[in-house]
Amino acid sequence: MTDITIYHNARCSNSRGALELLRERGIEPVIVDYLKEPLTVAELTALVARLGVPVRDLLRSKEAVYHELHLGDPGVSERQLIEAVAAHPVLLNRPIVVTPKGARLCRPPELVLDLLP
Repeated sequence: MTDITIYHNARCSNSRGALELLRERGIEPVIVDYLKEPLTVAELTALVARLGVPVRDLLRSKEAVYHELHLGDPGVSERQLIEAVAAHPVLLNRPIVVTPKGARLCRPPELVLDLLP
């Protein structure tokens, strides 16, 4: 079992790149395909807390649902944003990698290297 998790979308080149960098170093992370198995509000809340950034920093603002739900409105609360991501996981940017050293959105994928021992 590994203590590294990647929130992954196989169709995303950045996500594939981060996973490849991990595997090149002999690391087989826990892979969470969050589009197939969406995170709950509680799981997202914990992940955002671990990342230490506002959830807004993790949103894919070019997605149609982002605009349909008016998520760019500054009056939308963190809780509402998290609920929107739970209901529409396509809104979550990727890849997010969590290791014992920390957690971060790894765009570009090479940022994953900062999380390794």
